[in-house]
Amino acid sequence: MQNSVTAYVGLGSNLGDRQKNINDAIKMLTETEGIELLRTSDIIETKPLAEPAQPNYLNNVVEIKTDLSAQVLHEKTLAIEAALGRTRNLKWSPRTIDLDILFFGDQIINQPNLTIPHHQMHLRTFVLKGLSQLNPQLRHPVLNVSVTELLARLNDSDFLPDPGRAKLISIAGIIGVGKTTLANKLAELLNCTLLLEPYDKNPFMPDVYAGKTDFALDSQLFFLTHRIKQLNSDALQKQKTYVTDYIFDKELIYANRQLNKIQLELYNGIYSSLTSKVTTPMLVIYLTDTPENCLERIHKRNRPYEQEIQLTFLDALYNDYQRLFGEWKTSPVIKIKASKLDYDNNSYFEHLTNQINCYTGVQAAPQPIDSVKA
Repeated sequence: MQNSVTAYVGLGSNLGDRQKNINDAIKMLTETEGIELLRTSDIIETKPLAEPAQPNYLNNVVEIKTDLSAQVLHEKTLAIEAALGRTRNLKWSPRTIDLDILFFGDQIINQPNLTIPHHQMHLRTFVLKGLSQLNPQLRHPVLNVSVTELLARLNDSDFLPDPGRAKLISIAGIIGVGKTTLANKLAELLNCTLLLEPYDKNPFMPDVYAGKTDFALDSQLFFLTHRIKQLNSDALQKQKTYVTDYIFDKELIYANRQLNKIQLELYNGIYSSLTSKVTTPMLVIYLTDTPENCLERIHKRNRPYEQEIQLTFLDALYNDYQRLFGEWKTSPVIKIKASKLDYDNNSYFEHLTNQINCYTGVQAAPQPIDSVKA
């Protein structure tokens, strides 16, 4: 084929003979003039994303070469869907077959009836698994991140953003990693509301870090009540963006580290009764560095109550955070090494904020992002 483009098409079926539907769609696609089948990914079974009462889906991805335009290819996929009995009535309804153009070369297309890359593919594990199997180095032309990295951010989960909720971006990481500095920077660039932890207002912190365990419960409850009030879903405006320099789930990490058995039992009872309306993050940025580097920053910033912090404590926190995000299913997670942050590099932060906007749905029609690795 002359002037051909490599494209990727996602297929899914949850009605009838799902395997046959996918096989028939691939056969019809590759029998179309101007299309050559290159490779197909494995078929995987997935649960419905929006309507759990539906049957499970079978999904896979095909890699094709085509000399058709993106618009014509789109028309061909619609014709195949119709031929195989797809009816378009309600969004998220069951379907015999679904074909979505995921990538069309490195083209970025934003038309009323066609968006390429698919506007939510970076939130779909079942799509990214197929793409990663076919071409792990393939880069998303808007996010400028490999499909393998995008897949890792989801931790084997799929996400469906709620456009009616507050867009909460939480910065996570151990003490001294630079969460507050990054949160301030992102709030400025995103022109959004900054929510900070009240470290300097907690009257119990100096005693806790000085080893006075009797004050540990008081300190934890001070933070717990403040964070619950700050992140209460009634307090955050719908569709507005917020950045925090903490993740609410750190509450249990610190409680388990700093409270004795009796204190922890009391704390857990209060925690479980008050947290139902806490807003979960739409995106987490997990900032990492070695505990040694974090301890050095702690000493440099010279907050009096932090100077008794020991490396063993930071090591334990680091392992706790690693476990937390090893099992994280609440939102996508962008992991960033603190050493990568260059606050004087405008292009780096343009790249990062554009990625954030894609995850929170702020950008309806994003433009390509410059080549900067986050």
